[in-house]
Amino acid sequence: MKSTERFSNRVDNYVKYRPHYPVAIIPYLAAEAGLTQQSVVVDIGSGTGISAEPFLDNGNVVYAVEPNKEMREAAEKLLQRYPNFRSITGTAERTTLPSRSADLIVAGQAFHWFNQEAAGEEFRRIAKENACGVLMWNFRQMNTPFEQAYENLLHQHGIDYKDMKHRNVGPAQLGIFFAAGTFREKTFQNVQRFDFPALKGLLSSSSYMPDKTHSGYTAMVKDLEDIFEKYQENGMVLFRYETKLYTGLIAHTR
Repeated sequence: MKSTERFSNRVDNYVKYRPHYPVAIIPYLAAEAGLTQQSVVVDIGSGTGISAEPFLDNGNVVYAVEPNKEMREAAEKLLQRYPNFRSITGTAERTTLPSRSADLIVAGQAFHWFNQEAAGEEFRRIAKENACGVLMWNFRQMNTPFEQAYENLLHQHGIDYKDMKHRNVGPAQLGIFFAAGTFREKTFQNVQRFDFPALKGLLSSSSYMPDKTHSGYTAMVKDLEDIFEKYQENGMVLFRYETKLYTGLIAHTR
């Protein structure tokens, strides 16, 4: 399955249950990346608009570039109240945006899906002089018994979970996209609380897990229910994330 099609049948759960980004990223980016309310933000691989929303709340014009029709249409519906929201049919490698048009280029929970060499060239093309890039992920923590049990379930039932690249990104892989000496890493804490229907919705939002048509779906849900019953407190479980931001000036030459 193409990476641009993986989430087509999971949009509703993605919208309802995926974690958002802490509001603290905005003042941090104002200090570290020169973000102002006048900055033109390009959100690449914008999905349902989760990564665009903090910037729209800040008053920024946001060009949300998304190749998946279902994800893009969900964002258009959810973010229609923002006059500065611009929905763009495009990819990381071909955004369709004019050259030198972006003050800030953002990729939230998406960069690991890109053709990184081609995307890097496109970032450099659309970046204004002194534009910054921001690559961000919500990384689920795996320290508590519940967190470890959930991770084990993903390995047990995931169709191609072991092939996912998002946990293999870091300074060594990302630093090459930024101008020398400008690369920065920052961690924020993030949290969600779920009852069982919401926990099942979160699990079902993942492209690497069986959907309702898959023969392994029933067994997966039963195992999830067992985990929930073992670790829930007052009918809820806690999901903790580290929100990682990798920032720097976009290098116009390599």
